[in-house]
Amino acid sequence: MSILTGRLRRGAAVLAAAVACALAAPATSTRAEPRHAAAAFDVLVFSRTAGFRHDAIPAGVDALGELGGQGGFTVTATEDAAAFTPSGLSQYEAVVFLNTTGDVLDDAQQAAFETYVDSGGGFVGVHSAADTEYDWPYYGRLVGAHFARHPAVQQATLTNEDRTHPATAHLGATWTRTDEWYDYRANPRAGVRVLQSLEESTYSGGGMGDDHPITWCHGQGEGRSFYTGLGHTAQSYGDPAFRSLLLGAVRYAAGQAPADCSPSGAAESVEAESYTAGSGVQAAAHAAASGGQTLGHIDDGDWAGYSGVSTEGARTFSAKVSSAGAGGTVEVRSGSATGTLLGSVRVPVTGGWENFTSVSTTLAASASGPLFLRFTGGGGALFDIDTFSLSTRPAAEALNPDVHLFYYPWYGSPATNGSWRHWQQGGQTPPNAVGADFYPALGPYDSGDFTGAVARHMEWIARSGAGVIVYSWWGRDSYEDRLARGVLDAAREKGIKVAWHLEPYAGRTAASTVADVRYINDTYGGHPAFYRSADHGGKNAFYVFQSLDIADWSPLDQVTDTSSVLAQTTDTTRIAHFSGMYTYDGIAGATAPGWKQAGDHARAHGLIWAPSVAPGYLDDRAVPGNTTPTVERDGGAAYDRQWNNALDPAVGGSPTWVSVTSFNEWHEGSQIEPADATPPDTPGYRTYDGAYGLRGAAAETAYLDRTAHWAARFNQ
Repeated sequence: MSILTGRLRRGAAVLAAAVACALAAPATSTRAEPRHAAAAFDVLVFSRTAGFRHDAIPAGVDALGELGGQGGFTVTATEDAAAFTPSGLSQYEAVVFLNTTGDVLDDAQQAAFETYVDSGGGFVGVHSAADTEYDWPYYGRLVGAHFARHPAVQQATLTNEDRTHPATAHLGATWTRTDEWYDYRANPRAGVRVLQSLEESTYSGGGMGDDHPITWCHGQGEGRSFYTGLGHTAQSYGDPAFRSLLLGAVRYAAGQAPADCSPSGAAESVEAESYTAGSGVQAAAHAAASGGQTLGHIDDGDWAGYSGVSTEGARTFSAKVSSAGAGGTVEVRSGSATGTLLGSVRVPVTGGWENFTSVSTTLAASASGPLFLRFTGGGGALFDIDTFSLSTRPAAEALNPDVHLFYYPWYGSPATNGSWRHWQQGGQTPPNAVGADFYPALGPYDSGDFTGAVARHMEWIARSGAGVIVYSWWGRDSYEDRLARGVLDAAREKGIKVAWHLEPYAGRTAASTVADVRYINDTYGGHPAFYRSADHGGKNAFYVFQSLDIADWSPLDQVTDTSSVLAQTTDTTRIAHFSGMYTYDGIAGATAPGWKQAGDHARAHGLIWAPSVAPGYLDDRAVPGNTTPTVERDGGAAYDRQWNNALDPAVGGSPTWVSVTSFNEWHEGSQIEPADATPPDTPGYRTYDGAYGLRGAAAETAYLDRTAHWAARFNQ
């Protein structure tokens, strides 16, 4: 008997009885044991842990056993991975991963489970099922998204986006409950049906922004997948509403209750070989590809156009690709092969033309013409594309609240400010000549252009994976103070939080700094984008630049009970009364002097350690004649070296946060903000060309994307 045939052997009459029984009062709690009498279906509950172990597991096993007893299905609970064989799994219509953690299955068991689900089996993941099997790509797709972080257990409000699914049909429009609320490493929305999402404004410490899915479902092969981030607390499993959610999830996964789990707003997949215009490309036959063909014979500079695919409103691009060649980059353009660059995505070498993987990227620009894909890379064959899709739904990476970008709101232009501000540093004459050795992709913008430049900044910061900007603040009623609320509003739109960089304005003292902290808290502390650290009692963060200029910081004791205040130093003898340390220096990160000692001291004394990393340092045009050493970017190698130093415990001292110098300090040449690939000819600018192997316009966002890479590594 085939696995699929075995799953279809029960009738609808038993299912109706199961629903009615499951809504009755729960029976006395007992450990679940397998029952071999006739039943609606059979479920395996797997709760093995190879990491953190939730004390709610026994309550969860009991709850599922009781639901099975009332609903006419058997529940077999185990922590023995030996159950994951083809014959062992064939006994069950669904498998529940109940608060599993870590690496719980070996290679053979993984293969058996893949075949089981893809052949028609069901999967239910509960809470830390997302904290499981990080190195198994199939499982990542099956669960939908991996765990990133969480704040303390607290009350929050969920929006029940889809109330037609059997797991959520019993709920109202919103649901307020107490649990441990996960952030995920990626937003799964583009590939799943989101059933419930979190309202981050109703709790502290969320890091995914306005779009925070928490419960979802999707098809997997011929099978079904359901995941919920709920279920951390033992009390959850006594809650009738949560038990009904579990029942609906199990019945859906077992194929006993129909549900629409197609991706929310998913875009239609396009066969890449169906291009209507092209240069250098051809269809290539591959048995493993959709329709048996791919877009192939791709070399550097080739392109393909799709007259029937509009880029209007496109927010994400994803593609199924393979490469036994050099790999390379897909540039997503609108209108023509040299039209508006919407975004780009790297294609890795997959080891074979039949070995497909998926790549995706957020599209930062906008246009409405037909889609064109342009391909760049090294010599010879690059890669093949099987299918692709454009989506109008953002698939933003979860933002890491422990990666902080120093942000400078001190620029002005005649159009908004009435005159140039800061761009003319070093005696330059904007707009063509600015006080920087790189030229901004936005040109010399205005920091008060909230719906233009600042909104684009927040899109780019979200793309970088950083969850916090550290706002350069030069005192009460300063230019930067007057712009703060507009920047906070723009940050809120992308789920970004704002901390504060207290700069050395004239007359600054320890007492005035205390007054500044209180002023900022009182003035901006109620804003949804105001940063508060879930790991530090909900305190906000203040970085104090040039803190060594003041000898006695004892007045800080008045505010450090509610605010984290960091000194700029690694000298642990100079941090009395501070909450921790940071470095800011974009040069020192290459050698990390004193970093380990500072980090070890911070960890031993319960302090914050936030070393600063930078992609490079070059201030020749802003400060003519300056003798400050230059740090060349070296195609991205300098940035990687500093990040490696920060994250290596033997060098970086295990940081609490990593601060990045900077998002947009153009005068120092330390920015990761996109630099124009085709700047004005004079006075002569550098570009990011060659960074991480990218060329031309594709390199403009290279440091944003590399920051996202390191932000994800820091999560791990």
